[in-house]
Amino acid sequence: MKLSDKVFLIQQYFDEILPNASCELTYNSDYGFLISVMLSAQCTDKKVNKVTDVLFEKYKTLEELNNASLADIENMIKSLGLYKNKAKNIKSIAKDLLDKFNGVVPTSKDDLMNLSGVGNKTSNVVRVELFKIPEFPVDTHVARVSKRLGLVKEDDDVLVIEEKLKKEFPKDRWILLHHQFIHFGRYFCKALAPKCNECKLSGFCNYIKNKSK
Repeated sequence: MKLSDKVFLIQQYFDEILPNASCELTYNSDYGFLISVMLSAQCTDKKVNKVTDVLFEKYKTLEELNNASLADIENMIKSLGLYKNKAKNIKSIAKDLLDKFNGVVPTSKDDLMNLSGVGNKTSNVVRVELFKIPEFPVDTHVARVSKRLGLVKEDDDVLVIEEKLKKEFPKDRWILLHHQFIHFGRYFCKALAPKCNECKLSGFCNYIKNKSK
């Protein structure tokens, strides 16, 4: 099957089953969202939401977060992986936002990536969610789904996957598709026990091909 045909079928199917896919991180402020995305590395959104509900209830402003003790932040986010580094990142992000950006989350990718714990994916997610700037962030779900559906090669890294997806899908669909890929990977095309019997894309799925060998 031609790649262009796959792209069409994927968009059509995702619009059918996930027409309103959106971000599942909860937040009440721009900086809160930025911190939530940073915390979500190697963690589920549900876990992050539980932690940030408590964290931002106690520290209601950037100034309060900046003045909070590292030990207290560590204790509050202890249920998350890499919590010690993430606690340092929270303190550093709060300080940098106050000192360098007047407490405002920057829109520039370079500025975002200069903040502690913010890499390519996190900066893309922030730009997509807060500023509606077209990007195609690639997390584990997006990577897995795009490999299984033959949109990218098995050994492609996240940056290569991002560029290939941007090339194949229309720019005005990137934001929605990013969410649709995530939801599809999270609830349908799971890492373990994917729901292949229900999937209309199984005709060109590498997971099914490899499973039947």
